[in-house]
Amino acid sequence: MSTRSTHMKVSLIGTGKMGTGLAAVMAAAGHEVTLGARDITKASMLAASLGRGITGTDIETASQCSEVVILALPYGAVAEVLSQTDGLAGKVVVDISNPITADFQDLLLGHSTSAAEEIQKLLPKARVVKAFNTIFSNLLETSARQDKTLQVFIAGDDADAKATVAELARTARFEPVESGPLRNSRFIEPIGEMNIHFGFFLGRGVGIAPAWVQV
Repeated sequence: MSTRSTHMKVSLIGTGKMGTGLAAVMAAAGHEVTLGARDITKASMLAASLGRGITGTDIETASQCSEVVILALPYGAVAEVLSQTDGLAGKVVVDISNPITADFQDLLLGHSTSAAEEIQKLLPKARVVKAFNTIFSNLLETSARQDKTLQVFIAGDDADAKATVAELARTARFEPVESGPLRNSRFIEPIGEMNIHFGFFLGRGVGIAPAWVQV
């Protein structure tokens, strides 16, 4: 894998908790960050409130101005939002979604495909990488992790794209974990769903994250 500059242009599509949290932590790590949303005013106001040089704009502009585009969206919203882009040819596109039902109880996809693979089909000329889907939004801010290093599982078919996302994770003080080809998102996405079950249905709360431990 190639060595990447620690300064990158990163666009976040989506202004929810994950989009906001990732924008803040990426900007704090020294990256040039753009927030994209349907509502330009909302994106601009949110960017101003976050500071750190973050800018807010529309989805099409945000998708064009950065080398890395993070889709901070529910899986069900991705296809419609991507129709507002030019296809993101050559871009590193990071899918952070978990394809789950509205009640958070079940997966919508599995076994034969994954959210990340379906997004790659929608963006055949982009380089899609799965990452950050197992991290709750409240743990994106480094101060919330209480000096613990959380793992980010990274899967994709393009080695250089995975190296880029791994470097982003490192600069945000996460531990990137090489997780194989994009099809392994079929396994990573259920881990995200299990983390949701631990957090919301099994009483563990949202101060948790999965990890692979070498023994």
